Amino acid sequence: MCRRQLGSAIVDVTSIAKPVTGAAGRFFAGVGLLLRGIGLYVRSPGLMLLGVVPALISGAFFVSAFAALVWFVDDLAALVTPFADDWSGTWRGLVRVVAGLAFLGLGGLLGVLTFTAVTLVIGDPFYEKISERVEERLGGTPGAVDVPFWSSLRRSLADSVRLVALSVLVGIPLFLAGFIPVVGQTVVPVIGAAVGGWFLAVELVGAPFYRRGMRLPERRSLLKADRPTALGFGVAVFVCFLIPLGAVLVMPAAVAGATLLARRSLGQSIQES
Repeated sequence: MCRRQLGSAIVDVTSIAKPVTGAAGRFFAGVGLLLRGIGLYVRSPGLMLLGVVPALISGAFFVSAFAALVWFVDDLAALVTPFADDWSGTWRGLVRVVAGLAFLGLGGLLGVLTFTAVTLVIGDPFYEKISERVEERLGGTPGAVDVPFWSSLRRSLADSVRLVALSVLVGIPLFLAGFIPVVGQTVVPVIGAAVGGWFLAVELVGAPFYRRGMRLPERRSLLKADRPTALGFGVAVFVCFLIPLGAVLVMPAAVAGATLLARRSLGQSIQES
């Protein structure tokens, strides 16, 4: 049996990663964790509404930024395709539409991930309380450690910056691939949703892992042990965040669902006691 020491907990990684229901089943189990988070949202409206406030603050900024991108996307598309200036109107227009879609795709991916990072930092006390309340309903937090607020906020900020920087490095090849006809408008968006979903899952489970004294490498390692479930949860959140106002309304439920995902990845109960 393969056991790994993470923080103050010993986790049986082999049993967690065992494909009991198959990859597809575990992917939809991850989607189900977000749905359960929404259910917890409905049952604790007062607490969850507090979680909407920081999402509204950062959401207003990111919606404005994306609107500016949409406004200037034609100019940006022309800027990166000077080689098409002498082409016929039809081909020049087609190339610049593809370039514009690539810009919007990259902007959407980075916007969702950056929005999540900024919102988690702004609303850290609210989301920490939401996550704690979920864990209380599930029997408490095994292996909890006392982490001072400012220390937790500093670690959360540092880890969020690392994740956003990594997402930029991944996003650039996806942006370039967006120029490939057909593939760039079909396969690349699917890959982008999967990449974005993975980063969202890693980012959103921060609070319950910090509560156990675990940092970014440890939570990433545990989520990899059951990647389909993490992807199912993350992709579901990513799609919801792309819907107008979806990021603001779903953010507290995503934090609740991420707490369930963290407990599942640690082999702890996700059934209410």
